[in-house]
Amino acid sequence: MSFDLSSDFFHLFGIPVSFSVDTGVLMQRYRELQQTVHPDRFANSSQQERRMSLQYATHINEALRVLKNPLERARYLLQLKGVVWDDEQTTLSDPEFLMQQMELRETLSEVREQADPLQAIADLLAEVDIIYKDNTDQLKTLLQSDSAGDLDKARNQVRKMQFLQKLVSEAESVEAQLEDEC
Repeated sequence: MSFDLSSDFFHLFGIPVSFSVDTGVLMQRYRELQQTVHPDRFANSSQQERRMSLQYATHINEALRVLKNPLERARYLLQLKGVVWDDEQTTLSDPEFLMQQMELRETLSEVREQADPLQAIADLLAEVDIIYKDNTDQLKTLLQSDSAGDLDKARNQVRKMQFLQKLVSEAESVEAQLEDEC
């Protein structure tokens, strides 16, 4: 059993380094890798082999988590291209997007006042989905470049998508509350 824990996640799974990932291939490769290193296979091995097996399995699980999630995958690709992340010090300076976020959040805060709150949530989620897909398309294009300007724009796209993902999570939470009240 020998894996290079320093290789990037794409090479670990034997897939191209790209924002677009075939999840079927990813899952198939994951199962193959886990079969090889799963700690149960090393139950009767030395303590060092059991520890290494667990370490490899954990690494493979982390790689899968990152590669399956488009935002995590985008962040990871940017890191591979040398983009440094500092979530605490990062601000988004797109006034149009920020205004759009304020309007969407206002819509969410007023959803309970609507005649059909569940439909209002569904409409909001559909609108956010369109915005998210548009941002994903832009991000996919930007990540194909290695220019510093495009990578900076890609980082901003990821930030926008994080805002959108948080909004979706909050809207789904409100939706669940509304469904519980019915």
